[in-house]
Amino acid sequence: MSQATNTFVEQNQNRFLEELKDFLRIPSISTLPEHKPDVQKAAQFVADSLKRAGIENVELIPTAGNPLVYGEWLHAPGKPTVLCYGHYDVQPPDPLELWKTPPFEPSVRDGNIYARGSADDKGQMYMHIKAVEALKAVNGTLPINLKFLVEGEEEVGGSSIAKYVAENPAKLKADAALVSDTALYAEGLPTLCIGLRGLVYMEVEATGPARDLHSGLYGGAAPNAVFGLIELLSKCKDANGVIQVPGMYDDVAPPAAAEKESWQRLPFSEADFLKNEVGSLALTGEPGYSVLERVWARPTLEVHGIAGGFTGAGAKTVIPAKAVAKVSIRLVPNQDPDKIVPAFRNFLADNAPAGIRIELRVLSAGPAIMVDPDNSIIQTAARAFSEMLGKPTVFTRSGGSIPVVGDFANHLGIPSVLMGFGLPDDGLHSPNEKYRLDNYYQGIMTIAHFFEELGAAKK
Repeated sequence: MSQATNTFVEQNQNRFLEELKDFLRIPSISTLPEHKPDVQKAAQFVADSLKRAGIENVELIPTAGNPLVYGEWLHAPGKPTVLCYGHYDVQPPDPLELWKTPPFEPSVRDGNIYARGSADDKGQMYMHIKAVEALKAVNGTLPINLKFLVEGEEEVGGSSIAKYVAENPAKLKADAALVSDTALYAEGLPTLCIGLRGLVYMEVEATGPARDLHSGLYGGAAPNAVFGLIELLSKCKDANGVIQVPGMYDDVAPPAAAEKESWQRLPFSEADFLKNEVGSLALTGEPGYSVLERVWARPTLEVHGIAGGFTGAGAKTVIPAKAVAKVSIRLVPNQDPDKIVPAFRNFLADNAPAGIRIELRVLSAGPAIMVDPDNSIIQTAARAFSEMLGKPTVFTRSGGSIPVVGDFANHLGIPSVLMGFGLPDDGLHSPNEKYRLDNYYQGIMTIAHFFEELGAAKK
């Protein structure tokens, strides 16, 4: 490993931190239209950073949604090409009152940087750019060929990048993708994620009466859209968390025995998970499966929010005419969204309460993805990770979804190296999201070392 590269990173830590703070100050919330100018500003920030690092042919690619940022450096003939992916958009910061410091005013305390997007994914994506800068500064060149594709819609389904990847396989041709949007299983434990759940994200709308009605005049005779929607949603799972939609479990591929056995060796404590990560009175889910199986290898159905009726101050006694719920289904290997969505639609139609009409709108859908841990590039990544952190690399899955990994596999035919440096308690999508600064700097060094190892392996 190049000590000179590590030294460069160490000597430039303060600058790297200040640049990351500038990036985190941009409230690039992709789901809120009023932040469209901020999303554009974040895209330009990424493009400018790539240029300064020495990446060539940098461009902002307009899409139907938010721009993609592309760049490349292709001066290592005969060496592998890695496509670096990340996203510059972030989740909304609500509820604001739970943040100790403002979400878009980065604050460093206890060795962490607190800000929306710090771990998901600005801090992690920015490591790729700084690794390039370090290698170029030390060596004047790069050990492999690189392409960058950074999007601004990951938090809202990623439809623009999916379309672009499908339509531009020649431009994006590579041997592997590098994605840093996952976490170490535990602090200091090198972790490569080899499995991601898929995601179907939907809106379920219930309509009862033609308009809101006076509950005194019509209560007891008119259907209530909010109550009807709650009643319908409650039928989707039983008290043990088993999904009741027919066919939901038909194609579920269970993890191999060797993979399950390896999970049992991970430093996992159900009590710590409950106390430090979940923070509820008890854990829930399907009986007969371990916690890791339930969050990594089993499908789930969750309700993310319900809106309808009157929720303002004071009293207003209406029977609401409409209600809508945000609902998702996480998919595991072998499950097909094109089979799951019709099954769910039929279930809603069959179980709608009397007087309630149901409409299902699918906002995004993508299958689960598995990566072969025996792939030579994955093995090189595991070796580089091990050498930098001084421990054997573990292979895990993530219960989350990164739809573009499936697009890379389907349209480019390449595996994704899911090399993230977050921690389980980073609070993604929650108040007080953080990213450990040691992991930020260590990540830059490790990614640079991975590129060096990959270049040396294919002479």
